[in-house]
Amino acid sequence: MTERLWAEMYTEQIAQNIARIRAQMAEAAIRAGRKPEEIMLCAATKMNDAEAVKAAVAAGVDCCGENRVQELTAKLPQGAYEGRPVHFIGHLQTNKVKQVVGKVDLIQSVDRIELLACIDKEARKQGVVQNILLEVNIGAEESKSGFTPEAAQQAAANMTEFPGCRLLGLMAIPPVSVHPGDNCRYFAEMHNLFVDISRKTYDNVSMECLSMGMSDDFADAIREGSTMIRVGTAIFGPRNYNV
Repeated sequence: MTERLWAEMYTEQIAQNIARIRAQMAEAAIRAGRKPEEIMLCAATKMNDAEAVKAAVAAGVDCCGENRVQELTAKLPQGAYEGRPVHFIGHLQTNKVKQVVGKVDLIQSVDRIELLACIDKEARKQGVVQNILLEVNIGAEESKSGFTPEAAQQAAANMTEFPGCRLLGLMAIPPVSVHPGDNCRYFAEMHNLFVDISRKTYDNVSMECLSMGMSDDFADAIREGSTMIRVGTAIFGPRNYNV
């Protein structure tokens, strides 16, 4: 098989995968009494090259999400995300903030006040307002970073202290589930937190996005109120971590 033929087949497979995911999203939304168009599909593009990302964009994902700064900075000049917004969805170190602020439409993974302050400082230095989500450690896992629900509430209330940022919502990665449906309670807790903050009148806060749900559990997340799912493996296939 020639390299060109393989690339064409892979591109077609990505398009088929996205069509299947869209159908599953629509089914989950309708079962929950929601409109399918209320939920956005973010392609989690970690460890996928620019051509694969372009194929996902062409197949109709709503946005692309990068986990690694080095991948973001490599793919941007290749036009990988052209035509769709790009988000940063991975753990962000403060010493790499200047490589992300102003380059992405949304930073989903703001998981601590120190990082929020650093993003705010860099955004004001650049003369931009950076859209962000607060990442919540909804399962209270010691191995994961993220705000507690109470700390997320407080951070939202204090957003006037960070004029270089605009809070657009919340993001969460719940514990790995053993059985289907195990994460529904975490998704429900996140939705309740999202609604609670939305009801408050905070300056510099516009609660538009609840980002939760990935390849294995996005249908449950949609049924519990997610407005954006982040899908990688179900679009691109399993990642090869040995490369």
